[in-house]
Amino acid sequence: MMTEYKITDGERGIFVRIIYSGRRSMGLEILPSGDVLARMPRCVTDVEAIKFIEKHREWILEKLSAWRRQEKGKMTTGATPVSCLTNEEMEKIKNRIAGRVVHYAKIMGVTFGNITIRNQKTRWGSCSSKGNLNFNYQLYYLPEELLDYVVVHELAHRRHMNHSAEFWREVERWYPGYREARMRLKEIRLEM
Repeated sequence: MMTEYKITDGERGIFVRIIYSGRRSMGLEILPSGDVLARMPRCVTDVEAIKFIEKHREWILEKLSAWRRQEKGKMTTGATPVSCLTNEEMEKIKNRIAGRVVHYAKIMGVTFGNITIRNQKTRWGSCSSKGNLNFNYQLYYLPEELLDYVVVHELAHRRHMNHSAEFWREVERWYPGYREARMRLKEIRLEM
């Protein structure tokens, strides 16, 4: 079994470390150090591993480019592309976000409709007039305090369907540090 595979980016070689385990699906990960990992089930052959890595070559290059920009002060979520996520992984993402929604809805005394997790290009979340909540799947990859801010923000719309002073007071009541969280989110670019 291979433990490393090299892809080229112009003159630069990028080494992808291959780790085999009991997992069921193939996945890619860019570590905070900039190292690239390819996680594979033990049953995957070297040829299949290489094919998977090459299929996601552009994603790897984009992620590394984003990582380099992040090192220069620009942040990205580091989210795995939605097309690479298994149903189990999407369920895990939904469960984490829904858990925070249930927690805050209870203490805020508000109700909500359906929760939908999407790959939104420009929004972290939204709340419809019927109380249906949409959240960007990339929230899963952020620190919990930022996820909590977005959840409180959307649930506050259950009382105020606008961004009035009353709305912001409602947000502050349940999330006193919302200003800092809001600024931090503005510094993070959503992955495409």
